[in-house]
Amino acid sequence: MPTDRQLKTITTIHRAVITFSGGMLGTTFKGMPTIKLTTTGRKSGRAHTVVLTAPIIDGDTIVVVASRGGDPTDPAWLHNLRANPSVRVARGNGPALPMTARVLSSAERDALWPEVISAHPGYADYQALTTRTIPLVTLTP
Repeated sequence: MPTDRQLKTITTIHRAVITFSGGMLGTTFKGMPTIKLTTTGRKSGRAHTVVLTAPIIDGDTIVVVASRGGDPTDPAWLHNLRANPSVRVARGNGPALPMTARVLSSAERDALWPEVISAHPGYADYQALTTRTIPLVTLTP
């Protein structure tokens, strides 16, 4: 599993690629669109931005997977949005728009999980690596 420092480094590089290429590069990964999700730190109160894949985009609703590559712990951004679901989301090199994050219930997650796996089978591999149930999050305007 990647360390926190490795994940932060990868995210910083990915954000820079999107920004410096004017959105021409880095806006997809493994065939999925990427988004920039900005949360408010639950302890620091500072803005934190990560680049995530979005296996499902249905109109204005975006679904993201809190997989952290199959790590046994939830990603920090998930803890942040649980504490404060008001987030900002940017697609491509577009502006960050205000959205509300909602962690799906177990039943909602289980119903949607096959669609996520269909969009990107690699998430099944991540789930197999961990004993935790990987959460799904919807982002809506």
